Amino acid sequence: MVDTGGKAPVYDIPGVILAGGLSRRMGGGDKSLLPLGGRPILSHVIRRLTPQVQTIYLNANGDPERFAPFGLPVLPDTVSDNPGPLAGVLAGLDRAAEDGADWIVTVAADTPFFPKNLVRKLADAVEKERYPISLAATQDESGEQHRHPTFGLWAVTLRDDLRQALKDGTRKVVAWTDRHGAATARFPAMPFEPFFNINTAEDMLLAEDILREEV
Repeated sequence: MVDTGGKAPVYDIPGVILAGGLSRRMGGGDKSLLPLGGRPILSHVIRRLTPQVQTIYLNANGDPERFAPFGLPVLPDTVSDNPGPLAGVLAGLDRAAEDGADWIVTVAADTPFFPKNLVRKLADAVEKERYPISLAATQDESGEQHRHPTFGLWAVTLRDDLRQALKDGTRKVVAWTDRHGAATARFPAMPFEPFFNINTAEDMLLAEDILREEV
C-alpha cells in the first residue's frame, strides 16, 4: 500500500472498469457515456476508483476512440461473441500479467456509487479467507445477502483457467468463482444500495437523486 498523505489508500494493483456490455435495457450503445449530474456516468466511476488503485484500464469493445476523452487504456475482450463480464475480467488479467501485477480489481461501468473503501475491504477479505478471489456483497433489511460479482479482486494466476472456462461455455461469473472459492467483502446497503446499477430511464432518475444527496 502506498502512503497518500492521509487520503484514501492507493493499492499497488490495477483497476479494470467493465464496460463491455451491450446495454440492451437502455436501448443499446454506451450506457456509461450517458450524462449523470452533467458528467458521463463513466466519469463518476473513474473518480470513485482512482484513489483506490494504482492505475485504471477500461474494458470495452468497438472503436476505442469514443473513450479517448477519459485518457484510459482500452482493453477489448480477447474472446468473441460478447460472453459477458468474465471476458472483461480475463482481458484485465491478461494485461495485468503483461504489467507484472499479481491482482486486479474490477468494477462495473454503470455503477457510480460503489464504496470508497471497496478495494481495501476486498483485499482484507482475501487476506483473511485465503481465496484467490473476493467478491463484494450487501445485506438487505431481511438479512438476505446479495453478491455483486462484477466487483471483485482477482488473482492473475487464474487467467488460464478462466480462458478455458470461457472456451467451454461458462458465462455466469459465480458459476466460475464458486469452483475456486471466493472470499466475501460485506458492505452496508444503507442509506442506499452502493452497487445500484443504472439499467433504465427510471434508474437514471434515481441515480440523480442519490447524487444530489451525496453532494
